[in-house]
Amino acid sequence: MKAVIAGGGTVGMQLANQLGAEGIDVVLIERDPERARILSHRLDCLVITGGCNSLEVLRSASVEEADYFIAVTGSDEVNMIACGLVSSEFVVSLKIARVRSIDYSTTAISGKSFLGIDRVVNPEQEAANEIVTSVERGAMSDVFVFRNSPLQMRPITVVTGSPLVGRSLAQIGTELNVSFLVGVIVRGRAYLIPDGTTVIEEGDQLYSIASEHDFREIFGTLGKPRQPIQKIIIVGGGKVGRLVAERVQSRAVDPENPTAKKGQGGWARLFAGERRKLQIVEQDYEKCKELSAQFPDALVTNADISDESVFQEEKFGDADLLISTTENQELNMVTALYARSLGVKRTMVLVNNSSYVSICGQLNIDVAVSVKNAVVDTIVSTIRHGDEEVVGSVRSIAGGTIEVLELTVGRESRAVGRALRDLRLPKDTLIMSVSRGGEAFVPNGESTLATDDKLVTIARHDQYERLNEIFRGVP
Repeated sequence: MKAVIAGGGTVGMQLANQLGAEGIDVVLIERDPERARILSHRLDCLVITGGCNSLEVLRSASVEEADYFIAVTGSDEVNMIACGLVSSEFVVSLKIARVRSIDYSTTAISGKSFLGIDRVVNPEQEAANEIVTSVERGAMSDVFVFRNSPLQMRPITVVTGSPLVGRSLAQIGTELNVSFLVGVIVRGRAYLIPDGTTVIEEGDQLYSIASEHDFREIFGTLGKPRQPIQKIIIVGGGKVGRLVAERVQSRAVDPENPTAKKGQGGWARLFAGERRKLQIVEQDYEKCKELSAQFPDALVTNADISDESVFQEEKFGDADLLISTTENQELNMVTALYARSLGVKRTMVLVNNSSYVSICGQLNIDVAVSVKNAVVDTIVSTIRHGDEEVVGSVRSIAGGTIEVLELTVGRESRAVGRALRDLRLPKDTLIMSVSRGGEAFVPNGESTLATDDKLVTIARHDQYERLNEIFRGVP
């Protein structure tokens, strides 16, 4: 397999690392000579200097031999033209373009073939999806929901004074009396796959899998009970802020009761039905006028959020949730911290740097969404979906070192009928959940697998091919 990546920014670099670790032959195209020189020393792949909208450069990258062409330069137009050029001149199975402009990434276009592009990935839309998913579930933490499992994964940050500090996972499981599994612990810049004897330390980030109900019990025990969200403040009226506002106002389905209509069930409890209040704070006056027209039921405030008097004048302290989505990630974090000090119950922030996600957890910010991680995970998932029988969602952890994968057990898999302890899975690999016949359970070493079981696994990103071999049955 071969992938050609156009654009050597942070997203392109992480994609090159992850795909290369899977044994995919990667070629990276970067226009800036100095950046290309740096990447050639950091990455174990061929780096070509030049513009990806040049046929000569594309031929030098041997695009005609590629299975995937991924355009993630800083320009929407360049990404689209490059994919179009590849489509017209070469036979490449999958062309993916990162397109930031909402006009170019509407629902009608995204996910469909367009100008030779097989998949349009919009960073703002992906980030907004993650934000809204967390809001729907109480904004207590980041949430990763699976395609084929009713369970979900959430990170739990162990803050100063947490009752988890100094206790083993076995003790915690006994005391909480709920069914959950900690798949990986991120500790500083390292990670570990824990067992029952692992003792929790302050600052640990526990990536756990459990049901919605059991997570409520866990967070309640940790002092974060789920509370109704009636007043929401969105800071920043840019693309992400607008998308979140649209989806918060238009949601009509309760995720815990899909048959209920707006105003009924858990959704009514979360947002207090139609009585919920939405306020958008934006510094640019022209944007405020546009926002007022687009959201007539929302209160739009023209103000600079860095001016602390705004919090007092607007009485932000009584808000249930503040979501800061400006393009300045440091301002988002500071805004969330100040909001929490004034009594705002839940805070969410948008960041670009994925390393800031764990920092936000230490600062007691409830949810931090990384735009870069959202894009990389979406692109990797799209590539993996080339085998619909085996691979579902993908989520990166610890800077892409660890991945959470959904896998399906194939008919020819040697895993069928065997106990998990006998599978000889790669090091640092754990099966966190098995879904069978609409039911899901957390397995142990004695659990056996059946054809078409849906698995949630956690493993090093370079073990994908090995897991694919085990569960699909490729010799």
